Amino acid sequence: MPDRPDDGARSARLPEICIVNYGMGNLGSVLNALAFLGFQATVANDPKAIAKADAYVLPGVGAFGEAMDNLGRIGVIEVLAEQVLERKKPFLGICLGMQLLAEDSQEKGFQRGLGWIKGHVLRIPAGSGVRVPHVGWSEVEFTDPAFFFRLPPKASFYFDHSFHLECDPKIVVAYCRHGRSLAAAIRRRNIFATQFHPEKSQKNGLKLMRNFLNYCVGSL
Repeated sequence: MPDRPDDGARSARLPEICIVNYGMGNLGSVLNALAFLGFQATVANDPKAIAKADAYVLPGVGAFGEAMDNLGRIGVIEVLAEQVLERKKPFLGICLGMQLLAEDSQEKGFQRGLGWIKGHVLRIPAGSGVRVPHVGWSEVEFTDPAFFFRLPPKASFYFDHSFHLECDPKIVVAYCRHGRSLAAAIRRRNIFATQFHPEKSQKNGLKLMRNFLNYCVGSL
């Protein structure tokens, strides 16, 4: 395990972090990363429990359409929208959790997303020397120093995806290159999301998660 990142800002109480469990997330790794950083999180799929949290992490692996079906089946789409979009609670989407924020996806036909941001999920274009899925470590070029505070320029993170998000460049805070430039992270006010897996990205991932957690502390 890499060295623990600096603790940064703390308040009188730590925020209650909820990892949303809709049957498709890498819950254990996210939970362990938060615990290593000194934050205890709950894993929940009950709307009432989710509503009580101060901040949210939506991890995800697998198919877009199945993920949306699962979120609808457990009845958490409306409560998440209320807490994140209306009450402005901090939110971190990871991998598929970032793509679900879009209006729609082309994966396995047309699929509607949460629609929290204007954008579309498209298959990564294949080409000479471009393997799909994009799996492994890639350098990230970031444009938002706050989101990537204390991280070195072109830090590397771990990716595992076949589809990518196309959206307004104004909310893209980091890019990676895989045949072409792809959105690696976005931010829209209290909504943060990464295409890569910070919970699997060792020291750099922990630093990024620390930045998000410090934002959560400051939001209390």
